[in-house]
Amino acid sequence: MHIQVLKSKIHRVKITQAELHYVGSITIDEDILDAANMIENEKVAIVNINNGERMETYIIKGERGSGMVCLNGPAARKAQVGDIVIVISYASMDFEEAKKHKPVIVFPDDHNKLI
Repeated sequence: MHIQVLKSKIHRVKITQAELHYVGSITIDEDILDAANMIENEKVAIVNINNGERMETYIIKGERGSGMVCLNGPAARKAQVGDIVIVISYASMDFEEAKKHKPVIVFPDDHNKLI
């Protein structure tokens, strides 16, 4: 049996941009992606702390060291610049493997820099 478990989480990162007229996704600073063990095109869930919105999309790499977290396309209507979100990725794994799994969780500061 396989189950879905938390693989990685970027906890409380600030939205820096929202680009409505763009093919949908979320752009995230590559330094943050590396720290969170996330990759470009990976499916993620996004939870907006400010308004309770929840959505799914995929990742696009943003400029390394920029602190960029940009919602693109229709997702741009789900958050305002300055909103705080949690970005979550999941993995499917064997039940026994999942019992030993340790997710990667990163905590960026108020400027989306790694602590």
